[in-house]
Amino acid sequence: MVEFKNISYSYSKESGIYDIDLNVQDGEFCFLVGPTGSGKTSLLKMIYFDILPSIGEINVLGYNSSKTKSNKVHRLRKKIGVIFQDYKLLQQRTVYENIALPLHINGVGRKKIKDNVEEALELADLADYQNKYPNELSGGEQQRVCIARAIVKNPELILADEPTGNLDPAAAHKILKILEQINKEGTTVVMATHNYKLISDRDYRIIELKAGSLVSSWLTNLLF
Repeated sequence: MVEFKNISYSYSKESGIYDIDLNVQDGEFCFLVGPTGSGKTSLLKMIYFDILPSIGEINVLGYNSSKTKSNKVHRLRKKIGVIFQDYKLLQQRTVYENIALPLHINGVGRKKIKDNVEEALELADLADYQNKYPNELSGGEQQRVCIARAIVKNPELILADEPTGNLDPAAAHKILKILEQINKEGTTVVMATHNYKLISDRDYRIIELKAGSLVSSWLTNLLF
């Protein structure tokens, strides 16, 4: 599914990713943890080939970072759904239109778009919000729109970058439950977070980064 082979990448003289060897299996749910600046976001960007390693190679869903040409990267990204902490919603478009956008871009037919969007709305508990605009929603509701937009194309892999970082505890737990449901249906999920309290009662693998290096990997039930 996802394999890092001795990868390194420097984005300044003092910061980077160093000597990472890591595997994420099909259907796994894992948390990527570490303090701000530890390299979590950079690692996620490497998974969808937004950043390429200067040393080593990455294999994701059958695509190799060293062998995949830049004009073929979009094929990998069609298989990946990305959830951002800052939402990145189009303010002038409705919830429905925001969720449907990736399918429009990929040239999906009207009926398929309707079916997929309705399914995503239901899973994200947004059926009653589809005609609203982002500025009419709470932070938790906007994040659920982001999740629906990420899953509408039925990806094999979800990357979530601090999806609960700006949310209150109740909204954060709801987001996590939605991601867990997506995972139960077979989608691999990698979620970056610094909220240890949120994940402490989950029986998933934790991958810990510090200063750009992988320092440990363990199951939550072995620690908490």
